[in-house]
Amino acid sequence: MHEKIHTLMTEMIRYYSKDPKRIQHFTKVYTFAVLIGESENMNEDDLFVLSAAALVHDIGIKNAEKKFNSCSGKLQEQEGPPEAEKLLKSLGFSDTVTERVSCLVAHHHTYDNIDALDYQILVEADFIVNMYEDNCTKEACETACRKIFKTSLGTEIFKTMFL
Repeated sequence: MHEKIHTLMTEMIRYYSKDPKRIQHFTKVYTFAVLIGESENMNEDDLFVLSAAALVHDIGIKNAEKKFNSCSGKLQEQEGPPEAEKLLKSLGFSDTVTERVSCLVAHHHTYDNIDALDYQILVEADFIVNMYEDNCTKEACETACRKIFKTSLGTEIFKTMFL
């Protein structure tokens, strides 16, 4: 694991101190995202961005709950980028990486215009984890598989787990 990703993961664990559910969530999304990204032969730079995005994708939940008493996907997308930027900059991530990660955080619950591999994989990894954590029905899983999944390994993992 890249040193900066290791540090980011540690800081995210601290950020969600005493909230094991959220810590478990982002670590699972990270694991699936890296696995799928590697299977798609992502280059090292893109895999680095994907790894960082997977770790911070839900960073907006705390502020959404504080400000709006809700952690809806749209509020996560709204509240997440400023928090992600602050954390990534404090850890010395480049502006380029920070901007792309923030963009992914700002769209990870928007599924109608997925236009890049890192975005696709982040959404797939989050779906794999959310469908389990939310105990979704088989019908919901079938719909998600048909509408969301595009990568070979992401689709295989999803089908193996749920269908």
